[in-house]
Amino acid sequence: MPGIAPSHLPSAGSVAEAHAIELKLHEISQLFNSLDPSPFKEQDLDSDAEEFIVGWARELPRNRPLHLILHLECPLPNGRDSASVSDAIHHYFAYPSEITRLELRQLLKQGRTSLLIGTAFLTVCLLLGRLIAPDTAGAAQSIARTGLTIGGWVAMWRPMEIYLYDWWPLWRRSALQRRLSQMKIDLKLPKAP
Repeated sequence: MPGIAPSHLPSAGSVAEAHAIELKLHEISQLFNSLDPSPFKEQDLDSDAEEFIVGWARELPRNRPLHLILHLECPLPNGRDSASVSDAIHHYFAYPSEITRLELRQLLKQGRTSLLIGTAFLTVCLLLGRLIAPDTAGAAQSIARTGLTIGGWVAMWRPMEIYLYDWWPLWRRSALQRRLSQMKIDLKLPKAP
């Protein structure tokens, strides 16, 4: 993105700043989507700036708070100060964090429902298999019993998939967005002449 460039991160020896994300901008308007008519606090970030910030945040240790440092070549426009810029950035990341938490809650609710349905179906299949083919049954009855057992376990696939795999990405994304919505933000403004 023209005008937005990462500055070099501090050396690894600088423990306090090892978790900093630094961004050089000509002016603060480059950080925000110029086509968004929302009030300043509710404006979306520019997609390239967001991608850069989120990409760096993913790379940094999860157990440390994030720190965004914005180096500006031009002073802030009238009516804008460091607090309003920080509020706008925090607000931008807080909203999707809440949406992702709702998605996670909905997925886990769907997982519980799927688990109840799957467990009930598996139980019916196993009981039906026992009725159709007792232990001393012939080959055809054994095949039917095996088919019912497999069908019952296949019904458990979705709840197992939700509880073993699907919730992790949402949880990680929500945690990252929450960290971004709480990160420390510093503006490095040009010195007055």
